Amino acid sequence: MLVFCRLKHYIFPTMKQYYINIIPNRLISGAASLVRLIREHGFDCRLVGGVVRDMILGEEIKDADLVTTATPDELLTFLPEAKKVGVCFGVLIVRHEGFDFEVASARRERFYMDGRHPEEVQYTRDLSADVSRRDFTINSLLLDPESGEITDFTGGTDDLANRVLRTVGNPEQRFEEDYLRMLRAIRFAGRLNLEIEEKTFSAIKKLAHKTALLAPERVGDELTAMLCGRHAEKTFGLLLESGILNTVLPEVAELKGVEQEKTFHPEGDVWTHTLIMLSLLHAPDPDLAWAVLLHDVGKKRCFSRDPDTGRIRAFGHEKAGEIMSREIMGRFRFSNARIQRVSTAIANHMRFANVREMRVAKLKQMIGAETFPLEIELHRLDCFSSHRIMDVYLYLLDFVAAQRGVTRLPEPYVRGADLIAAGMKPGPEFSPLLADYYERQLSGEFSSPEAARSDLIASLARKQPNTAGR
Repeated sequence: MLVFCRLKHYIFPTMKQYYINIIPNRLISGAASLVRLIREHGFDCRLVGGVVRDMILGEEIKDADLVTTATPDELLTFLPEAKKVGVCFGVLIVRHEGFDFEVASARRERFYMDGRHPEEVQYTRDLSADVSRRDFTINSLLLDPESGEITDFTGGTDDLANRVLRTVGNPEQRFEEDYLRMLRAIRFAGRLNLEIEEKTFSAIKKLAHKTALLAPERVGDELTAMLCGRHAEKTFGLLLESGILNTVLPEVAELKGVEQEKTFHPEGDVWTHTLIMLSLLHAPDPDLAWAVLLHDVGKKRCFSRDPDTGRIRAFGHEKAGEIMSREIMGRFRFSNARIQRVSTAIANHMRFANVREMRVAKLKQMIGAETFPLEIELHRLDCFSSHRIMDVYLYLLDFVAAQRGVTRLPEPYVRGADLIAAGMKPGPEFSPLLADYYERQLSGEFSSPEAARSDLIASLARKQPNTAGR
C-alpha cells in the first residue's frame, strides 16, 4: 500500500492540481519507468483512473493504467512487443519491468449506438479531452508518477474528499455510452463506501432496464466483484433500490417481503437475512459469496402458512434453490464446476439440522465431501445471521477435530471387482451392496480390506446358491 499526503493545491479556470508524496513500490516504480520511456520519445504520459483514486483513498494498489498522447502506431515504433489487445480503441498491453500495464492513447469517442461500442474513435493530444469521456470523476484523475502532480479536470478530488460518486458530465449520456457503467457505479459506491450523487442515481434508475442488453458474462463478472468486495450488503441494497436487481437478478429481488418464521428468523424477511449474511463476508471466494446470495432463493416459491397455527414454512426450498441456482448461474455463463459446487452447497444447507442423529459413517461422508468447507461456512453464516444457535456448528468442529484432521474419505475396501471375484454377476444389486460395505467400513466395522472381503465371501456363501459361486 502506498502512503501519501497533499502538499500543494492550485486552482485554474479549468482544472485543479495537487502534489502528493509517493512512497513507491515495485509496481509504481515500473509505471514511472514506462512513463519516462514514453516521454523520452516526445509524448505526454500519466497514470490515470483507479490507481490514482486508490492512492488517494489509501487502498491497496494492484495494477496501474497509463494514458498517453501517442497513438497506438506511434507507441509500437518503440514498444514493438506490446500486445494489441484493444488497439482499435487505442489500448495496448505493455510488459515492463515485470508488470503488465494497460496503455491507452488519449482519445475522443462519439456516436455510441449499442450501449457499449463507439461508432467513431478520434485520437487527441489533449489529455483533458480524454478524461472528459471517462465514466466517473473519481476515475478521471491524472498522476505524474515522477513529480507526484495530480491533475484534476473534473472535480474528482473534491468528490473523493466528500465521499461522492458522480459521472463526468451528463449522467444519462455516460450511461447510454456503456450500460455496464451503471453496475460499476454501484460497485464503486459499495466497495469504497461512497454516496451516489442524486442526478447520477436518478439516471441509473431511469436506465436500469437497459442492463438487460448487456452480455450475461459481463453482468456476472460485475456481480461477482460486488459479492467479493467490501460492503456487499450496501451494494445489493443499491442494486435493489435502483431497479437493476429486478432486471438482472429478479429471483433475488423478489425475496424482499418474503416472511420467515420468527422463532428461527427474528431478523426479518428473507431479503434482510440475506443482506446480514452478505455483511458478514470478508473477502470471500466466489463460491461462498454466490452460495450466500442464493441459498434461500427458493423460499418464495416454497412459501406456505399453516392455516391453523399461522406458522410460516418453506418446505423443500433447498431443493428448489438448487435448481434455481443452476439456472441463474448458467444464465451468467459460470463454469460448470462452480455451478456444481454452489448448487450442491445450497441443496445441502438444511441437512445440518440432523447431524446429531446421523450415523458416524454418514458424518464421515459429510465432512469428507469436497464441498464440506463451503457448506459448513455457509451454515455458520446462516445461523449467525438468524437465531445464532451455533451448537451444530460446534458439534461438527468437535467431530472434525476427533478425526485428527483427517477428513478425506478413504478408498473403499470392497469394489465391484471384489463382488465379481466372489461370484456375483454385475447387476443392479451392486450399487446398494457396495454402499452398505462402504458405510460399514466408515463405521469402523472392518479393520482391513481383507476383513471386509472375507465378510463379503461369507455373506454370499450364506445366501441362496444362485447368488454366489456360479
